[in-house]
Amino acid sequence: MSSHNSRRSASWTVTAFLGALAACRAPAEQPRERFPAGHEIVVCGERVPVDAPVVLWTMEPFYDAYREGPRFASVGEPGKRYAPGRVARTEELAAAVERDGWTRAHLAEQVDLFVLHYDACGTSRGCFRVLQDERKLSVHFLLDLDGTIYQTLDLREQAWHARAANPRSVGVEIAHVGAFPPGERDTLARWYEWTEDGVRLTLPPAVGDGGLRTAFSGRPARDELVSGAIHGARYIQNDFTREQYRSLAALAAALARVIPRIELEAPRDPSGAVRRDALGDEEKTAFHGILGHYHLQTDKRDPGPAFDWERFLAEARAQALRP
Repeated sequence: MSSHNSRRSASWTVTAFLGALAACRAPAEQPRERFPAGHEIVVCGERVPVDAPVVLWTMEPFYDAYREGPRFASVGEPGKRYAPGRVARTEELAAAVERDGWTRAHLAEQVDLFVLHYDACGTSRGCFRVLQDERKLSVHFLLDLDGTIYQTLDLREQAWHARAANPRSVGVEIAHVGAFPPGERDTLARWYEWTEDGVRLTLPPAVGDGGLRTAFSGRPARDELVSGAIHGARYIQNDFTREQYRSLAALAAALARVIPRIELEAPRDPSGAVRRDALGDEEKTAFHGILGHYHLQTDKRDPGPAFDWERFLAEARAQALRP
């Protein structure tokens, strides 16, 4: 990382630390009145305000990863889709958790990564069906096309979304059909329509209304089809929606306040650009912040070349500075 980005990361570490002090106040002191009802996530049984619409697993449409069976199918394989609690990073923390359970303070000592995925399903309803009904996997959050955040598990639980990083991470699946080699445009053509007014996102007939809760612009944040390399291979992808960027930034800012080891920064190369390859083992251990699935695994490309890291990080930092 360049010296400029090192200074920027350090400054945000201080900001995150101050946010952690605020998070330690009694629940009655937390400024929950800033946002309307339905703008809170759950962290170790406590409500934490987020400047974005949130639907918990106890609410319709019940994207509940605690459920030990399929959500949409009438029959399916039983069993847990997550690990209750987390594998503590140190013996001292394990002893504290044994004594106290997973508190916010213990979670803040444990978790230091926020992992971004695209779901390759296109909608959060489709994503939860695949995770819950077909793959017996889980993720803490789903982020739909209209900016709605669905929380499927309390953050004290260890979701199954990023292999070795699961004990130390929070994960989000962002609704998006994905990134593809340049010769494979068919899937993109089913989801995006190029018109005189720009690009419009259209749901294929097979997904119906997609389970979307609200009307939204139906457009990616940028009209142009983005081409870029991940792990040295070139992919094409349409951008995410403005609603998704806004909600994702709000979620990241809230996570950084309550879990300050999640710095509002991504892995960067010596030039200061966000990296487009996987981190080495020592780099993964040393990094604390926000990364893509492809930063952890060479067989993954999400969130893809169209994800606008600088826009997202700038919005998240602006959100974190708000009183």
